[in-house]
Amino acid sequence: MGTRERRDRSNEIDKALRVSFLTCASQYLSKPELVSLTAVGGYGRGELSPASDLDLLILHNGSEKPQVIQDFVNAFLYPLWDQGRAIDHAVRTRSETREIANEDVRVALGLLDLRHIAGESELSNQVASDALENWRKSREKYLRALRKSIHERENRSGELAFLLEPDLKEARGGLRDINALRAIEMSGAVPVSLARVAESEALLSNVRDALHGENLKARDQLLLTEQDRVASKMNYSNADALMLDVAKAARAVDYLMDSTWHRIDSNNGQSWLRRRKNQKIDQGLVIQNSEVTIEDGYDISTDSAIGLRAAAAAAQRGLPLSIDACVLLSEKFKSLPNPWPKPVLNDLISLIGAGRSMIRVFEALDQDGLIEKWIPEWFHVRFLPQRNVLHRHTVDRHMLETAVHAAALIRTVTRPDLLLVSALFHDIGKGFPDKDHSEYGEELIKPLAKRLGFDDKDCETIAILVREHLLLSAVATRRDLEDPATIGFVIEKIKDPESLQLLHALSISDGEATGKSAWSDWKAELVSTLVAKCLAAMAGIKPVSQPDLIPTGEIIDDIAIRFIGNQETTENIEIEIIAKDQTGLLSAVAGLMTISRFNVRSAKTRTTNDIAVMRWIVELDANAQLPTAEKLTEQLKKALSGELNLGRKIEERIANYRKYPGIPTPAPLVFAANDLATNATIIEVRMHDRPGILFNVTRAISRFGVDIKSAIVSTLGAEAFDTLYVTDLEGQPLTGERAQLLATKVENILITHL
Repeated sequence: MGTRERRDRSNEIDKALRVSFLTCASQYLSKPELVSLTAVGGYGRGELSPASDLDLLILHNGSEKPQVIQDFVNAFLYPLWDQGRAIDHAVRTRSETREIANEDVRVALGLLDLRHIAGESELSNQVASDALENWRKSREKYLRALRKSIHERENRSGELAFLLEPDLKEARGGLRDINALRAIEMSGAVPVSLARVAESEALLSNVRDALHGENLKARDQLLLTEQDRVASKMNYSNADALMLDVAKAARAVDYLMDSTWHRIDSNNGQSWLRRRKNQKIDQGLVIQNSEVTIEDGYDISTDSAIGLRAAAAAAQRGLPLSIDACVLLSEKFKSLPNPWPKPVLNDLISLIGAGRSMIRVFEALDQDGLIEKWIPEWFHVRFLPQRNVLHRHTVDRHMLETAVHAAALIRTVTRPDLLLVSALFHDIGKGFPDKDHSEYGEELIKPLAKRLGFDDKDCETIAILVREHLLLSAVATRRDLEDPATIGFVIEKIKDPESLQLLHALSISDGEATGKSAWSDWKAELVSTLVAKCLAAMAGIKPVSQPDLIPTGEIIDDIAIRFIGNQETTENIEIEIIAKDQTGLLSAVAGLMTISRFNVRSAKTRTTNDIAVMRWIVELDANAQLPTAEKLTEQLKKALSGELNLGRKIEERIANYRKYPGIPTPAPLVFAANDLATNATIIEVRMHDRPGILFNVTRAISRFGVDIKSAIVSTLGAEAFDTLYVTDLEGQPLTGERAQLLATKVENILITHL
């Protein structure tokens, strides 16, 4: 089987049709030389599989009476029908063909592959010329219709690469999509690198041929019951090896299709050669034609972190990572240090946490082999099929889908970074026949998490989540939830509330990604009940402790600002601020960090005896210059005196983030609770990171008439988690009603400023 065999099959049928067509024309028509027989669609391309329809277009000039034409066509086709051959035919004049193609994108597509078989060749050539001219002239209309039809087909047939029983022709990433890419290329809208999917087309066509065999009534869906037979016929070791190659081929097609539509959208009717002005967004990165790519002339050989930095930037903006960038990163790949630096880990978490837009960027990296270069453990699960009817997707895509669902639950846990990484790798132990995938997953994830840059405690938590990711679902559906022994069994394995909440979120994400057959409202309710009973048994969740801070220097002139450590890097810059406490101090400092183009990674602040000590860990924006401590001090004084309008400056910076729509994120959440241990009220803020969060939060709290005694600020990937300890003006915790009122006010302000 192969291209030559399909071509030979087409040629053999051409010969038979040619004889029959000319014989019938001479018998029924007064002017047999004025009709022609053409092939369109797959038959027109000479790519005839054993069970493919014969797509025929019979052309005439309209000089014969309709009944005569009908009798001629019937005489020609009846023998073919009697043979059991599937025929899809049309009989038209040149003008009729033009009119119908103008209204029906499917007809227009088929005509692009028109090939003359018999009769008047000039008529065939004219219709072919009309088809191409009309396709290019009306490409905007046709491409809109084509895109709609592709989406409808995808909704019906799903994604070929991730289905256990895919339709090789109709599913997303299948043979119809390759034909669509060919049609887009012919339209002239954008260049399409068809060479990237040439191997995919050959493989999918060969699998389809093997599936059909010699059966003229065969389907194009590769059922589980057929996969072993097809694998054997194609000399694969087993069906899994076959399906791995099918998935790989389909993903290459899907990736090219996705990037092609994005380029069409970005082009917006302009000449492809006409480039938009680049917008620099980070060190070595720009947005060009609505894609994140590497800045011209930037030396990536000295920057091993740029790949994940680019991926995070693209995913968080809801933009694709350009093919050119991925190719360049692959060709000039530079290994990351072991363990990964903290900024690189944050970029990975930002990528995973971007939700649905993450998949497109992750796929771009995967297509050029970058994921397995960074994470060798990924190679084994890449395209790995699952022989389980509960699962809809291959192992790697299932883990990506789980991460997408986990990104929607990050407000429910205190460590979203651990949830996201566990979700992405929870099935990393699959595909090893002699090993339990949960236990082996724990074995694999421990050194991997360590290499990513997590500390020992976090590595242990991630390992527990991977090992026990099926625990809650299994116990909730198989054990008596009223039996104390059931609760004790879970608590013995998951010993603290934080880990239990993480496992709960992971269980939901895993179940939702698997599908309705594995995760129902009934199961979700049982798992929630189990978790609630376990949390009650654990007697609550301990709050974050207030930070202890000891100043490294002395206060001078009410305010002292100093840089600690190396100032030559733009990453992990540590800034210490010591100042006499006053209303609005923390808000002013937070605003100062924002307008100074610092991205806050973490911060701690505490006020003792009217002296506030703050430690900020920040990264400098790629387009900014590092200010001096003197300049920061001067600006802070102006902000506190009212000379500097921080709110207006922050809005100017936020405006830069609104140039692109970004990605959907959960709404901000603000919690309030009294903490007896610290004699304060805790205000905890969880939301998607953006400029000005802490400024708005602290300004709202200060205006509420309470004191901020200390704060812990952290950014985990793209998520901000801020914990503030506040008291009333007499140093006492707020009443429950007032604390809740403050939390509601802060939450409303954050929502207003989205």
